[in-house]
Amino acid sequence: MKRPKRLFRTRSAKEGLPPGSLIHIGEAPADAVSISVFSYSEQGLQETCSETLDLNLIQPNKQSGVVWVDVEGVHQVETIRSLGEAYNLHPLVLEDIVSTLQRPKVEDYDDYLFVVVKMLLPLPDGDFAAEQLSLILGKGYVLTFQEGIRGDAFGSVRERIRSAKGKFRTLGADYLLYTLLDAIVDRYFTVLENFGERLINIEENIALHPHPRTLIQLNDLKKEVIYLRKSIWPLREVLSFLERDDTELINDATRLFLRDVHDHAVQTIDTVETFRDLLSGMLDLYLSTISNRTNDIMKFLTIIGTIFIPLTFVVGLYGMNFKYMPELEWHYGYFAILGLMALMTVGMIFYFKHRKWL
Repeated sequence: MKRPKRLFRTRSAKEGLPPGSLIHIGEAPADAVSISVFSYSEQGLQETCSETLDLNLIQPNKQSGVVWVDVEGVHQVETIRSLGEAYNLHPLVLEDIVSTLQRPKVEDYDDYLFVVVKMLLPLPDGDFAAEQLSLILGKGYVLTFQEGIRGDAFGSVRERIRSAKGKFRTLGADYLLYTLLDAIVDRYFTVLENFGERLINIEENIALHPHPRTLIQLNDLKKEVIYLRKSIWPLREVLSFLERDDTELINDATRLFLRDVHDHAVQTIDTVETFRDLLSGMLDLYLSTISNRTNDIMKFLTIIGTIFIPLTFVVGLYGMNFKYMPELEWHYGYFAILGLMALMTVGMIFYFKHRKWL
């Protein structure tokens, strides 16, 4: 299901309300809220998925292991409120979760970290959908809140948890946070590759068959690049904070992995900036191509007019019908004038070709 990517969303619904008021801002999906819980450790895995919140399943394991609670759909604020009470989350955090216009950021609340990023999902037509993803990292647990777009970037993460390959289940919640952020950044590369192919196709259309429809497509792509920049650029600051902050929630071994994700995020930012430059150049190319086509048309019409100027003169000269015009009495006068006009036309065409005007 494709959701529109709006650069600006209204916050008028929260006007006059005190901080921490839970008012959903965004587009509510048609699907019901889905809550999936992964509780795993080196000994095993317990996985559940339902539309209701079971407080007995979401509590972190006091001995060992990690609990991952994934909520798809933040429009039911009562569910978010109950989950916040269960984990003692600050009201401002809950407010940011249900308000889907947040800038990517990270906030340290001592007992947990609150992270907001944008998750991009590629679509079959080369376009992409986008949604806000809120993550909370605590001791032994990770909470994720998705807007509710069907599908996400975490399929490979779930499979790694289920298959128990490698040391995934032996690592802590900070490693789970890393894998989720890494999956999001990897999905950025897929979206940017599809976007690059769209740019190449538009560029070929501009060079071969420029059309006003192409200008509309360029304008749409420009808006999408702005959205991509707003979504990806702040992620560098988020990952830099997670990589260098001294919080005890992230161990040193995980920081090395976060550094790698930070490098990948910088690569995506460079790609977006390259796309911005390409779009600016493509707009200039479109205007230049249209101008060249107009010049070619004007040149063609000018040549046609230039050819007919002397022919019009000859026709006008012999159309005056004066009494004493000896050529009017010639037996082959008509054919001679036609031959003269044909000779003038051919001569001018050869002259234009010699000057490379044709």
